[in-house]
Amino acid sequence: MSVTTDLTPSADRSVPEPRAVLTLLKPITWFPPMWAYLCGAVSAGVAPSGHWFTLFIGVILAGPIVCGMSQAANDWCDRHVDAINEPDRPIPSGRIPGRWGLWIALAMSGLAAVLGMALGPWGFGATLVAIAAAWAYSAEPVRLKRSGLWGPGLVGLSYESLPWFTGAAVLAAGAPSWPVIIVALLYGVGAHGIMTLNDFKALEGDRQMGVNSLPVTLGPERAAKLACVVMAVPQLVVFALLYMVWDRPWHGLAIAVSLIAQLYAMQVLLRDPKGRAPWYNGVGVTLYVSGMMVTAFAVRSLEAWP
Repeated sequence: MSVTTDLTPSADRSVPEPRAVLTLLKPITWFPPMWAYLCGAVSAGVAPSGHWFTLFIGVILAGPIVCGMSQAANDWCDRHVDAINEPDRPIPSGRIPGRWGLWIALAMSGLAAVLGMALGPWGFGATLVAIAAAWAYSAEPVRLKRSGLWGPGLVGLSYESLPWFTGAAVLAAGAPSWPVIIVALLYGVGAHGIMTLNDFKALEGDRQMGVNSLPVTLGPERAAKLACVVMAVPQLVVFALLYMVWDRPWHGLAIAVSLIAQLYAMQVLLRDPKGRAPWYNGVGVTLYVSGMMVTAFAVRSLEAWP
């Protein structure tokens, strides 16, 4: 896996600015995997007493460490794209000079693996999978982010399904029940649409650098419509399972209300997909992740299915 082929822009600095390092790790992106880990812990149906250390380590690992590492790796591998889209970002601007971006990502990968061992075999295995996924997404020769299908899919599963599964497995000290696995996968699949909307901000740079995101290959309008369908369908399946299969009608109705609100927000998004994508990421995604926690409480008492 080659990650050091090209040199970053020259800079007067020899060490990174501390504030630039925090910017590199993008704290705003830590919330989804941290929240998903907590959803997994809730869905396990295990009382939190006696597991507070595991919960704390898992949340920190999912957010600042693993997600932060993935952001550093992505920025390093995307430094030439960022020089077009966002030249003021830490690496292209020179505030993180030389190969410091790479060293930070590698050091955090090692730290993540060490901390993952504190979560037992399930947590450690999931941490290794998350590290591999982060590098597979960003780094050559794999660089799955070049694909508008596989890239967002991998991120969605890594941000939602994997931490959800991990939180449930660590607290239960074993494989989660099938309802937990099913809803974790469904919300991870739906997150593909969220990741597609996130690609709108890099549209011009992706086009120039050969990154075939869906906004590039389909155009903003068609990509936004597809993203809305991908976000909505898994939630519709969750509603059907809760309401009609798992006998959780009130939880199912809560998911339905959330989905209806999202559909109204999607109408606003589709009027101006590129301009409204950041707005939808604040409004629609909040509704989406709220439904995740509702679902976690719904399945926590389901022992097995079918």
